[in-house]
Amino acid sequence: MSLLANAWAEQGREVTIVTLDHGVPPAYPIQPGVRIEGLGLLSESKHLVEGLMKNVRRVQNLRRTIHKSRPDVVISFVDVTNVLTLLATRRLGIPIIVSERVDPSQHDIGPIWNCLRLFLYRFAETVVCQTPSIPAWFNRRTRIKWCIIPNPVVVPCALSMSEGGQIKNRSGRVLIAMGRLTSQKGFDILLEAFSAIAGAHPEWSLTILGDGPLKRRLETQADFLGLQGRVCFPGEVSDPLSALRAADLFVLSSRFEGFPNALCEAMACGLPAVSFNCPSGPADIIRDGIDGILVAPENVPALATVLDRLMSDAQERKRLALRAPEVTTRFSLESILLLWEKLFEELTRCKGHQIISRNDFPTSSNETESREKKIAR
Repeated sequence: MSLLANAWAEQGREVTIVTLDHGVPPAYPIQPGVRIEGLGLLSESKHLVEGLMKNVRRVQNLRRTIHKSRPDVVISFVDVTNVLTLLATRRLGIPIIVSERVDPSQHDIGPIWNCLRLFLYRFAETVVCQTPSIPAWFNRRTRIKWCIIPNPVVVPCALSMSEGGQIKNRSGRVLIAMGRLTSQKGFDILLEAFSAIAGAHPEWSLTILGDGPLKRRLETQADFLGLQGRVCFPGEVSDPLSALRAADLFVLSSRFEGFPNALCEAMACGLPAVSFNCPSGPADIIRDGIDGILVAPENVPALATVLDRLMSDAQERKRLALRAPEVTTRFSLESILLLWEKLFEELTRCKGHQIISRNDFPTSSNETESREKKIAR
């Protein structure tokens, strides 16, 4: 959201980001031209009635704020917020785009929210999905208008693609993972896999960047597996790209995803990547055997085997790392903005008419190369 907002502001568009919190400073840089409005409505509810009343207030405040802003289009991110936004904008005559960020077949938002989502998404001008499996899930349950737009992959200009593929000249090697410490990210599975091969690779350590409710449990698990001194939990870091560049191998152990930014950022930093082929995202990002390795989902022995092989083979790590930064071309900000621009133009041209469901973004390496040539022309 921050990348898109900044890019649109640089194009001279008026952009407002509305959040439900109390105006907490954004975690990511925001252009001065982007207006940020916090509604101060993000709080836990003690019981169902209180939760219902709070959501009524959220809908009322969202409606008032959006109406006052008089936008040409509203883009909502994340499932529950999408539902609130669609409720808040009924009969305002404003095109609403909602964006699903996680595979709904794996992420349960509760029976009430899910029923509301399936009913209300039919009224969105379009549902932006990051991978083809997401609209497929919706189409089995309801009729929606959809398109595929992945996340853009952007790294600081100071990070040169030529850095990719370098084998660090030091004795210790670092296997790195990154994400919120929740069950979704599967770090418990990663610890099991690493413990199975740690004895054969005493020069390797595991670093897991991020914070979350399972931190203490994961630390306890690491100790129970005899990984004292071999696993590091630094928490959230201000410059994760520096930590990625200092590592030797990246691993994504998620049980499910949407379009994992951590995987894209690691590959952009020139890291060879290993990922579970979980729903959804990794198979749309990694070209298996070319710039990374895909592993059967939640398969501890398979993950341990692949990690063991790569940790033993510097040349294979280098071969994968040399191609990994191409992710910044395949999912460049420019190409993703073109897809959004095409959607905006279609909304303007077809206002009052149905948008045709489509997949404009490549999902295979051959389609990727074809699209890159088309964009280049």
